[in-house]
Amino acid sequence: MSSVRPWRDIARRQSRQIMVGKVPIGGDAPIAVQTMTNTLTSDAVATIDQIRRCEEAGADIVRVSCPDVESTTAFRQIARASRVPLVADIHFHYKRALEAADAGAACLRINPGNIGGSDRVAEVVRAAKANGCSIRIGVNAGSLEKDLLEKYGEPCPEALVESALDHIKLLQDHDFHEYKVAVKASDVFLAVSAYMGLADAVDCPLHLGITEAGGLIGGTVKSAIGIGNLLWAGIGDTIRVSLSAPPEEEVRVGFEILKSLGLRTRGVRVVSCPSCARQGFDVIKTVEALENRLSHIKTPLSLSVLGCVVNGPGEARETDIGLTGGGNGKHMVYLSGVTDHTVQSEDMLEHIVKLVEAKAAEIEAAQVETEAAE
Repeated sequence: MSSVRPWRDIARRQSRQIMVGKVPIGGDAPIAVQTMTNTLTSDAVATIDQIRRCEEAGADIVRVSCPDVESTTAFRQIARASRVPLVADIHFHYKRALEAADAGAACLRINPGNIGGSDRVAEVVRAAKANGCSIRIGVNAGSLEKDLLEKYGEPCPEALVESALDHIKLLQDHDFHEYKVAVKASDVFLAVSAYMGLADAVDCPLHLGITEAGGLIGGTVKSAIGIGNLLWAGIGDTIRVSLSAPPEEEVRVGFEILKSLGLRTRGVRVVSCPSCARQGFDVIKTVEALENRLSHIKTPLSLSVLGCVVNGPGEARETDIGLTGGGNGKHMVYLSGVTDHTVQSEDMLEHIVKLVEAKAAEIEAAQVETEAAE
C-alpha cells in the first residue's frame, strides 16, 4: 500500500534488535534518545538528581562514566534509583566494566581494543552475559588505534569502519552478539560517511552521534545536520546529541531532530514565525513563554503561533491549536484547524496554556479508552 505522502517516507535500515535493559534497540523499535551525566559519578545524589531531570526531558537511556572504583561503587545506588537503563562508560580499566556489570549496568560502553587482550575481553563478556548486559562498541575518530592511523595516514571513514569491524570480531570470537556500534567524529562529513559505510557492512544496531559537537547552538546545528542526514537515510537506532550544555538539553534537541523527521513524537510541536513588523503581538517572547510553560506536557500535539494573518490561517489549519495575531490586541484562536474564537493580548498566554493542557488531557483520555477497548 503506497503512502499518502511518499515524499515524507523514511525506509529504516533493517537491523537486528538488542535490549538495553527494558529498552529495545534496533529492529522496528522506536529510535531511542540517550544522554550522559556530567556530575561526579561518585556523588550518587547529584548524579541521581541529574538523571531525574533527563528522565523528565524524555531520555530513554542515560550513560554514566565509571573511571574509578568510587564511581562503580556509587553506580549500584544510582542504578537502583534510575527509572531508565544506564550505560556504564568504561575506558581502559576492564575491571571497572566487571564492577559496573555487577552493580546494575544495562549496557557497557567499551572499546574492546583498549581494555587489554583477548583474556580481558573474555572476562568482560562473561560479566555482561552473567548480568544481562549489552555492550556498545564506541569508535571515535579522536582515539583510533595507532596501526590504523599509520595505515590510512589520518582518521577517515575507512579507518573508523575497520576499527569497528575489528572490535566486533573480538566480541563475536567470544560468542557475544548483544552489541550496538558507534563510529563518531566531530567532523560531520567524516562521521556521516563512516556510519554509511558501517551500515552497509553490519546488521547490528547503530548508535548515532557527532562527538564534541560544541555548545548549545553550534552543537545543535552540527548534530541536526549529521544525525538528521543519517536518520533521513534510514540509518540509526539510537542517538545522543553531544553538547557542551546540560544533558537534559541534549535530550530535548534529540527529540526535536526526531520530531522534525516524523520518527518520534513527544510533547508540543510548536510552529511559529520569526516575526516582523506585521505581528499583532510579540511572537518571540510569546513562543519562549509557551515553550517554558508547556515543557511538562509529554502528549504529542501541535501548536501554531503566528503573528499575523499572512501565513497564520494556513498554518493554523494544520495544527491542533492555532493562534494568529490581529489588530487592536485581538487575536484569533483555531481549534483543530477551524476558527473558533478570539482572545485579547492580556489573556492570551494563560488562555493558550489552558487550551493545550486540556487538549493533551483529551488525547490521553482517548488513548486510555482505546487501550481499554482492545
